[in-house]
Amino acid sequence: MKLRKKKGDLRSRPNGFTILEMMIVMLVVAVLLMITLPNIAAKNTLIRKTGCQAMLDVIDSQILLFEIEHDRKPVDLNELLHEGYLKEAQMACPDGTTPVIENGQAVSR
Repeated sequence: MKLRKKKGDLRSRPNGFTILEMMIVMLVVAVLLMITLPNIAAKNTLIRKTGCQAMLDVIDSQILLFEIEHDRKPVDLNELLHEGYLKEAQMACPDGTTPVIENGQAVSR
């Protein structure tokens, strides 16, 4: 017995994706992006905050080194920059705040 091909038979359809299948794939991709993008933004804020704390730790160590070599604490960050203890890029935190010296320690404002 021979099988007849009907008009809607899957074997008679040309290869490829239908518009409905493509829309479903696009929907799944869009939902995945909506789930992951807020997490990436939240992690970016955390990374910048942690980077600023690391920068303050570096400045604190340079303050201590300056104090050992000069027998006094530096007045401000510009003195550390001028004496070569800090580089220009270390004069600002990654989160946009500015480090300053208060009571002999680096803090960000």
